[in-house]
Amino acid sequence: MTTLLVMGAGSVGCFVGGCSQLAGCTVHFVGRPRMLAALQQHGMRLTDQDGLDRHLPAAQLHLHDTPPPGLQPDLALLCVKSGATAEAAAQLAQALPAGTPVVSLQNGVGNTELARRAAPALQWHAGMVPFNIAELSPGHVHRGTDGALAVQAQPSDAALHAWQAALAALPLPLKLLPDLAPVQWAKLLLNLNNPVNALSGLPLRAQLLERGYRRVLAALQEEALDLLDAAGRPLARLTPLPPRQLVRVLRLPTWLFQRLAARMLRMDDRARSSMADDLALGRPTEIDALCGEVVRLATQLGRAAPLNARMLALVQHWPAQPRTYTPQDLLRALGTH
Repeated sequence: MTTLLVMGAGSVGCFVGGCSQLAGCTVHFVGRPRMLAALQQHGMRLTDQDGLDRHLPAAQLHLHDTPPPGLQPDLALLCVKSGATAEAAAQLAQALPAGTPVVSLQNGVGNTELARRAAPALQWHAGMVPFNIAELSPGHVHRGTDGALAVQAQPSDAALHAWQAALAALPLPLKLLPDLAPVQWAKLLLNLNNPVNALSGLPLRAQLLERGYRRVLAALQEEALDLLDAAGRPLARLTPLPPRQLVRVLRLPTWLFQRLAARMLRMDDRARSSMADDLALGRPTEIDALCGEVVRLATQLGRAAPLNARMLALVQHWPAQPRTYTPQDLLRALGTH
């Protein structure tokens, strides 16, 4: 039986860790007081758009506010927000034996290297969560879109292969890949919708059905794609449409977009970006790991990324003047037409 430690029992950590427990793993959750209190009172409810609805009673959950000393898990999952990566990795380094494999299931492309610098004795693996997870009520996390987990691994990584075998019992596939960078950059492109969704104040599906919001997303993605091409970075294909073609489809009239992007719109009405939750709760966002990463890539190339830079500033300044943005507001703010 595989033992997991989830460092960061938020929406992602609870859903992936909870499903791992349903699959027979022993799972220990490390979280912040708000989430731990909710889980202690309500237990953990896991639902998805395909009909999953399971409840783990509080008595069956191993909950901790810090990594428990003496625990020797087969695998740890780092699920904290990007801004907490270094601190969380250092905590894991103090608590876990050297060589413990740890998977970074975080947004962006730089967290694994940051964690490795903070905790070099641990064995770090890049990971990617493709689906949207929202906290619908205390203790209740919901997967609203499709996709398979992906982790960078080699055939010799026994703990990851054991975890993959356990998850095969659930509708939660895990792909083990030799190189995750193309997947991470492709996911980052899709995640450029997170700030658009957060500032819109709408659920994901409703936001994507507004052509103006899609035009903003298309502009952010096109700018990033130009930089990725200039840097010679390959991209995995995470959607039925290649990235450049998806940009064109996003700009189409809504009636045609609905036809051509039906799979992209296969989500329930409750799905929303985690960034929207962060803004609503007054928490730091991951905008620097998304638009900020595009800006840093531009700087490395001696170029600029003005659209992503402006979106970065909008989200960073939002707490001082909270508001919702119409499509026209965002188009004007980014200087697009």
